[in-house]
Amino acid sequence: MTDTGGYRWISLTTDYGTVDGFVAACKGVVATIAPDVSILDVTHHVPPGDVRRGALVLAQTLPFLPPAVHVGVVDPGVGTARRAVAIRVGGSVLVGPDNGLLPWAATELGGADRVVVLDRPDWHLTAVRATFHGRDIFAPVAAHLATGRPFEQAGTPIDPAELVTLTDPVVRAGHGYVEVEVLTVDRFGNVQLAAGPEVLAELGPKVAVAVAAGAAAFQVRTGDTFGSVPPGVLLLYLDSADHVTLAVNGGSAVERLALAPGDVIRLSPA
Repeated sequence: MTDTGGYRWISLTTDYGTVDGFVAACKGVVATIAPDVSILDVTHHVPPGDVRRGALVLAQTLPFLPPAVHVGVVDPGVGTARRAVAIRVGGSVLVGPDNGLLPWAATELGGADRVVVLDRPDWHLTAVRATFHGRDIFAPVAAHLATGRPFEQAGTPIDPAELVTLTDPVVRAGHGYVEVEVLTVDRFGNVQLAAGPEVLAELGPKVAVAVAAGAAAFQVRTGDTFGSVPPGVLLLYLDSADHVTLAVNGGSAVERLALAPGDVIRLSPA
């Protein structure tokens, strides 16, 4: 934050891609209202409409960014009755649709302090298009907040408990095993699971992995990095977000195992 109560940074996370001019239009709105604010691009390649993936990107990235107004736009319900919101959390503000995209990140940043519904037209562009709230609502609201306009004036307050939230990922412990959901797959083909370091510690140096109910399990080694196993060999490691992850040294675990986000696999000590 600046001495005047505004923000030096606005971050953008969207599913807009970079082929069209959608991102540039949002940045242009910000630059027009808040020309001294710098913009951080988190990513614009969240899979189209994949709110869960966007929520994970925000939750795993925003704790490493400076205090800012963080804009998230993965909004398949744009123009419908879903609300547009701003969440004040710690030293930052999250701006985006009320569809589950923002609460995981809010939790990672310390929990929501206050929430407002963005229903004040004087904070928006003059003409709001039903299918482009990123440009016409979220970008101008973020820019006004960055210039130091009071958060409370952005809209009508609501209880943070009223925010739409996503279902928690599957983590089920059984007798001698744990079943965990595939959270996401990165561009290298590494398969991130809904399990943390405590699960990896309990599994031991060799782990039996069953990728489908009733399927025969195969063994993988655990390691600290990709080089813990020979090239082309599967391993289980703790990634930079402290999630248990399946990888292939020099290859793609998702191609090897044919997994997708939402799949549930079983892990047990080998």
